[in-house]
Amino acid sequence: MGTAHIPHDVLLFCSILYSDDAPLDSTLAALKTSFGEFAYQSEPMPFGFTSYYEEELGSPLKRILLAFDTPVPRDCLPAVKIRTNEIETENIREGKRTVNLDPGILSLENVSLATTKPYSHRIYLGAGIWAEITLIYRNKSYQALEWTYPDYASMELIRIFHDLREIYKGRL
Repeated sequence: MGTAHIPHDVLLFCSILYSDDAPLDSTLAALKTSFGEFAYQSEPMPFGFTSYYEEELGSPLKRILLAFDTPVPRDCLPAVKIRTNEIETENIREGKRTVNLDPGILSLENVSLATTKPYSHRIYLGAGIWAEITLIYRNKSYQALEWTYPDYASMELIRIFHDLREIYKGRL
């Protein structure tokens, strides 16, 4: 029989999709107020992996990936996703979102995203929130899985997650 133990805290991150007219400064301020100082903020990256968000968010889309300074418990995802959904709602204009916020957690073993959508490979966490393991760390690199979104499987984001892993290791 195994012995239950509380695992190490993890690094909280958030992906922000937005167009040029989005209220990015107020979104960043709300995230900082809600989750603390940033340990990392990427440069804006063009987002062309899908046109799914363009009707609502506008075009062309960009992404910023940021990570928060203070590690968090692994079971934080329901509360975090609910708060990021609130921030999205606070920034609705003319009935449409202006930002899409995708929070997740990074550990030495994997990268997991929070979602409100169930699917066969997602685990229900509570409060209407599921978790998806998006990348696993194997052979000295984060590796995509068959369901990993193409943008999260890109070398650009995997490179960023390697950088975040180093930041996280420094906080353990």
